[in-house]
Amino acid sequence: MATTSCLRSAARVVFPISRAVRSARTRWLLTTRGQTRAAGGVWLLSVPAVCYLGGELYQRLHRAATVHALSHVEEVLEQADYLYSCGETEKLHQLLLQYKSSDDAECLWRLARACRELALMSHVGAEQKKQLTYEALEYATQALEKNEACFAAHKWYAVCLSDVGDYEGVKVKIGNSYIIKEHLERAVELNPKDATSFHILGYWCYAFAELPWYQRKVAAMIFASPPTATFEEALAFFQKAEEVDPNFYSKNLLMMGKAYMMMKDNDRAVAWLTRARDYVPRNEEDKQVHKEAVDLLKKFKA
Repeated sequence: MATTSCLRSAARVVFPISRAVRSARTRWLLTTRGQTRAAGGVWLLSVPAVCYLGGELYQRLHRAATVHALSHVEEVLEQADYLYSCGETEKLHQLLLQYKSSDDAECLWRLARACRELALMSHVGAEQKKQLTYEALEYATQALEKNEACFAAHKWYAVCLSDVGDYEGVKVKIGNSYIIKEHLERAVELNPKDATSFHILGYWCYAFAELPWYQRKVAAMIFASPPTATFEEALAFFQKAEEVDPNFYSKNLLMMGKAYMMMKDNDRAVAWLTRARDYVPRNEEDKQVHKEAVDLLKKFKA
């Protein structure tokens, strides 16, 4: 159907050129012998005119093809965002996998996110989970290479790089920590209205605030100044995320509750954990958040 449309567009542009050629030919044939020189002039003048129109045709077709391609990408992105909002992870992954060779950063970071979401699903086996985790990083890296100014590419590169660290050991994971934070900060700089970037920065702070002593020793061996953070800093980022987009993510509610727990503010902890528990699950992660919130709330009742 797209091919038919392009052919029709081409026909509409080619036909006026054909008429121009026919008109020039007719003028030449009707010219008398006494006007041969003039006829030759007319014919010679027609050549650059036709060449110009041919170049214009190419440019118009090129612009039409570009507009069509952009329109198609926008349609794919709309479908992808709809599937993501519905929690249709497997369908989303299948859709975007068709565009794994795309030059569009928007397609590639969404594919990275879809791979990661699929890896989190409970029915996915250990080997497939690992494969999807590495594929997610690969697509996020490609997205970043295609468009360094894409905030989401920075965000999902940071997330996927952190995920890969789970397979490569504590030393690698801690070693990547500053790189992860830099990309998250760049994402926030490019789009200060993205709640997820603030959430992940909060998660980064929370992870280092609760870092076990043996991992702190590893960090001290890698860096002259190892990464440090507090639960208060983590909470500030979670709060900022909630301020930007209230109730946008079940895990942000959960992490706020956990941060308050670590700060011994039990009343606020219970309030946020309750909100996390009552969040309507849309995907596998939401279900995991619900379970963790229920388990944590039991501790307050014990």
